[in-house]
Amino acid sequence: MSKQHIIVTSAAPPNGNGYGTALVFDLDGHPLGIFCSDARIADPRGLCVDPTGELLYLNSGTDRVLALDASAGIKYDSGTVPGLNPGGAVFGPDGRLYVGLRTDRSIAAFPATLAEAPERILPADIVPFPRGFAFAADGRLFLSSGIGPTGEGARTIAAFSAEHTPLTLQLVDDPDLSPLDLLAPSGDPVVASEHPFGATEAVTTIRQYDASTGRLVRVFRPDDRVQFRRPRGLRFGPEGNLFCVAQDEVVGFDFATGACLGALVRYPNLNGMALEFF
Repeated sequence: MSKQHIIVTSAAPPNGNGYGTALVFDLDGHPLGIFCSDARIADPRGLCVDPTGELLYLNSGTDRVLALDASAGIKYDSGTVPGLNPGGAVFGPDGRLYVGLRTDRSIAAFPATLAEAPERILPADIVPFPRGFAFAADGRLFLSSGIGPTGEGARTIAAFSAEHTPLTLQLVDDPDLSPLDLLAPSGDPVVASEHPFGATEAVTTIRQYDASTGRLVRVFRPDDRVQFRRPRGLRFGPEGNLFCVAQDEVVGFDFATGACLGALVRYPNLNGMALEFF
C-alpha cells in the first residue's frame, strides 16, 4: 500500500483568499506542493475517496467533477456540466458519488465513472443554503443548512430517509450552530460550526447531535494551541481521529475523548475548503 497523504482544497477568491488548487501534505503536516496542476482544477471544493480507496474525487469550480489516481492522473472527468457549481462530495450506499449543488441548493448523484449526467435526488431549494451532507449506515441522509454570504439561510440539519424523502427539515434547534461541513459516524451528525457565520468574533466548534432527537450530544472545542478560524471540511484520519481544515491550519480532535490534538498542518493562507486522506 502506498503511503497516505493529506489533500486539501484551497479556495480562490471570492470563496477565500487561498491558492485555488489542491495542496498535498505528508502525515506529519509537511507541505509537498500542488497535488495536480491540471487546468481543469480551479477553485476546487469537495473531496472524496471512493470506497476502494484507489481514486480521489474532486469538485472543481469549473462546473465539473474529476477522479484522480494516486499519481494525480485524471482517470474520470464529468466534463463541464453547466450550472453544476458543485460543493461537497460523498459516496452513497448505492456506490454513486453524491455532490452538493450550490446554485440549485440540492444534491445530485453521479455514477462512479462520471460517464452520465448527474441525477438530482432532492428538490431544488430544499434548504435555504446547503452545506455539508452525509449518509448514515442505514441510508438516512443528513444535510446541513447554513447561512449564505449575504446572511440568508437557516441554521439547522435536515434529515431524509434512505429513499430520500424528508423526515424533518429541522432536526436540530441549536442557537449556537452555524454549520459548514457534516459527517455521520455511527449515525450521529457531527458538524463543523462557525457562529455567527463570517463574523470576526465567531465561536468555532465541532458539534455532535443525536440522529433521532436532534439533541446536542457534545461539543469539540479548540484549545489555545490553535486559532481554528473559518473551519470547513471534516474527515477522519487513518487512526480514527477527527480533523477539520480551517484558515492556515488543519486541526485534529481525539474523537473518543473530544480533546483537541493541536494543528496537524500549519500553512499560511491555506483557506481550506475540504480535506481527505489519500
